[in-house]
Amino acid sequence: MKPLRISLVGAESTGKTWLTQALAGVLRTRGQGVRTVDEVLRHWCDRSGRTPLRHEQMAIAQQQADAAHPLSQPAPDTWLLSDTTPLMTAVYSHLLFDDESLYPMALAHQALYDITLVMGLDLPWVADGLQRDGPQVRGSVDTLVRQALEHSGMPYRVVYGQGPQRLNNALLALGLEGEDASAQHIREQGQFAINQGRSVWQCNDCSDPACEHKLFTRLVKQRSAD
Repeated sequence: MKPLRISLVGAESTGKTWLTQALAGVLRTRGQGVRTVDEVLRHWCDRSGRTPLRHEQMAIAQQQADAAHPLSQPAPDTWLLSDTTPLMTAVYSHLLFDDESLYPMALAHQALYDITLVMGLDLPWVADGLQRDGPQVRGSVDTLVRQALEHSGMPYRVVYGQGPQRLNNALLALGLEGEDASAQHIREQGQFAINQGRSVWQCNDCSDPACEHKLFTRLVKQRSAD
């Protein structure tokens, strides 16, 4: 499989940084070259001792984009993993300041990635000083992230699970072999049971890029309408 440019986005305290480093570690042990991009906002808050104001959002988003370059022409044998993107700055600017002006720039940058992984909300919220507002904002942030991606026509894959399970689900969503050899078999068996109507669908047990449950549900609705 050729190296990919991967972005990890999602609400606060959903494991973006942990998963970025975990994926990088797995890829390196498999002999792949990897470049990771850190979250600019975290360093900005640490240096400034506060969160940014409305007029400072665009500069932070641009710094995040610049940190990923030369993203448009990466080394041909190197995977790129970006722990957040300007899209998250745009979402928070929208949520906190009712400012939607960052979306064009953020989505133009987002389009440079091969795959976007959206972090599921199944991890417990953990305080992190200035960096996090509280668990009450996670649902709103998650909704805005998905809306932005969907409205722009950008596909994404949601990753759920705790610890090693989250890592396995991310690897499978990327089309890679999981670290746990049984992970893919368990997921495939679960999907078969779901599609045969023998078990209840649970999105937190899946990160299937094709979303067989969605396809199956759409087919059932179409047949019912005929």
